[in-house]
Parts: sequence; structure tokens; C-alpha cells
Amino acid sequence: MLHARLLTYLDEVVRQGSIRKAADRLNVAASAISRQILALEQDMGVRLFDRSGRRLVPSAAGELLIRHVRETMRGMAHTQSLIEDLKGLRRGVISVALMSGLAANILPRAAISFRERNPRVELKLQLMTTGEQILDAVERSDVDLGIGFDFSKRANVRLLHAAQGRLGAVMSSQHPLAHESELSLRDCSPYPLILADETTAIRPYIVEAFTDIALDCRGIVETNAIEMMRHVVMCGNGICFLTPFDVETDCRDGRLTYIPIRELQQHTQTLMLVENAKKTNTLSAIFAEQLKAAIIEASYGVARAVAPGAGDTGR
Repeated sequence: MLHARLLTYLDEVVRQGSIRKAADRLNVAASAISRQILALEQDMGVRLFDRSGRRLVPSAAGELLIRHVRETMRGMAHTQSLIEDLKGLRRGVISVALMSGLAANILPRAAISFRERNPRVELKLQLMTTGEQILDAVERSDVDLGIGFDFSKRANVRLLHAAQGRLGAVMSSQHPLAHESELSLRDCSPYPLILADETTAIRPYIVEAFTDIALDCRGIVETNAIEMMRHVVMCGNGICFLTPFDVETDCRDGRLTYIPIRELQQHTQTLMLVENAKKTNTLSAIFAEQLKAAIIEASYGVARAVAPGAGDTGR
């Protein structure tokens, strides 16, 4: 690995075309630069500079080396800039647009962990109904980060992380079916169903699965509010159909149980974390890492909570 000082020497010699001029610019002895370059040439077994008239110019090997030197210096400068930003992370605001179900599950753990390390940084969470609304907010830079399901691609939006969650049955941990390792829709149909309504992305998957096995897709409650679905099944013997990301906290705490459904094996939702592709924010980049960790932990957490002793977690 090249020493940082030697990188500077090499870059300046190429810029000045002279060891003496480089030494004057860097306020060091010309002999110090000459010795280090000579030692490097001996180590590499190649000549790094040729003389053209009164100027030193890089040889073919020297051209390759100086390209690496300058890339390394640019990388170091960027890293130093980030470190300086980190030193100043005493105050600031991070804004996140998200879908409602995620506010009770993925976000809290990440937010608490981040705030413990950065107590003067304010987090603003904006609940939105659709993925397009979230993407619009990210694209306009109204928010720093967006998190939701199955976003469409946009040129000005960068995907930071994605994880798939399979639709399954969600019920109270006291439900008669709560200890099953896997269920069918026929197993669920005798119980009150709390269904996502027609405005949600998951509704077509559920209707299709019921239709394929000639069952009526009727619920005692239909809503686009995941919070409502969670609370209704928590209070009785009803069943709803959601992804692990919607109920991870409740499953972890023993209030709800998530069980894979055979007919929904192919129906997944992709949880996505995005940012504006043209703007970077050191604060939001750090919080994004917390969110990535929370998403990964949520996937694993529900897998552990699915039916004790079950071999298939449905992931």
C-alpha cells in the first residue's frame, strides 16, 4: 500500500514535471522525494518516469500508477469529508416518507437506535397512502428517504435496499390455528376475515387465490389501514393477510402470529428503501443503514416467531 505522503509526491511531480519544482511546492527536500520514488521503482521493478527535454513525464507504468494515485486521493478526500460531516452531526433533520403499517414495525427500532447516538437530530416521519406518493416526495426532495412496497422504477430515485416478504395469515397468538406451521385458505375461511380493500396492492393477490380454489373472498371488515387490520385480529378470532414486515413487532412481542399460506406462496411484496439519486445527505445515509439493519432483523425476527418448532418459515 502506498504511503499517503508518497501519493502526494507522485501527484505533484507529474503536475510540475520536475522533482525540484514539486519539492518547492510541497516545501520538502528534493532529495526526499527522489529517494522515495527511486525506492518505489526498485520495489515495483519498473521505471516510473522518463525525461522529455527538461521535463519528467510518466512512463507507461507511471501512467497506470498515477491514475491509481489520483483515484485513491479522491477517495480519501471524500472519506475525510464524510468524517468531517460526522463530527458535525450534532443537529439536523431527517425526513422519511412511509406507508402506515411500517410506522409501527420497521421504523421505531431504527429511530430509537439512531436517536440514542444522535440525540439532537430530529426525525420527521410522513405517512403516505401509496407508493407513488412516496416516490413523488423523494423525487422532489421533500423527504430524504422513502420506504414502502413495490415501488416503480424512476430515473431520479436510487434503490438502497430491498427485501421480499410473502403474504401470510396473521392472527392473535391465542387463535386456535396459531400453532400451525402452515395453513391453506380453506383452513382460514371458517373464521372472520379482515381483508385489505380494493385500494391496496395486496387485494388482487388475495382475491385471485380465493377464486382459484372456488372460495368467496368476503370479509367482515375491509380496510386499507393495516393498523386497523392488526388491531381487529388482535382482539378476537379473526384472520387477516399481511407480510412479515407489517407485523414484526407484534409477532416478536407475542401478540400476533404470522403463518405461511400455501396458496399465497408465490405472492410476495418487496419492501424498498429509496433516496433521491441526485442528492446525498450524510445524516440520512447513516439513518438508511439503521433502516437496512431493521429490515433484515424484521425478516429474521418473524421467521423465529412463526409457529414454534416449525421447519418452514415461508421465507
